[in-house]
Amino acid sequence: MAQGCTVKDVPAAVFIAEMAEHFKKSGKIELPGWHDLVKTSVAKELSPDNPDWYYVRAASIARKVYLRGGTGVGAFTKVYGGRFRRGARKNHFRKSCKGLLRHILQQLEEIDILSKRADKEGRWITQNGQRELDTIAGQCVVERAAPIQEDDDEEDIDDAEE
Repeated sequence: MAQGCTVKDVPAAVFIAEMAEHFKKSGKIELPGWHDLVKTSVAKELSPDNPDWYYVRAASIARKVYLRGGTGVGAFTKVYGGRFRRGARKNHFRKSCKGLLRHILQQLEEIDILSKRADKEGRWITQNGQRELDTIAGQCVVERAAPIQEDDDEEDIDDAEE
């Protein structure tokens, strides 16, 4: 693991993919029975294509709370909302589904990644959650650095052959 590496040091897409894979492998987050039927927003026509979308959304939410604590369900509905296409009429913004986001936040609370504070609103990252997210971020940095070294070795071999 890279020393002193945090979630802020890793690109969002890379971190979210790794964290989603971690959630899936660890079995800490269990999929609800309705995960394959539900739309994520009123603005969406279909349910998500990715079969692991629930883990990806949970990883994204965990990262967002890590970066900005005190974020609640209402704020996440605006973050994950989108353009509602109404045919020939103008598009309008629609919020995301609150129940889905609330369910993910509750599951992240059960596995001690997020928690509520008595004196403040919204969800906050716990010490265990920060440790777990930083560990995954460190693994992302190590994995991203390793392929670069392998490519350099292949170039040296090609140069030696010529």
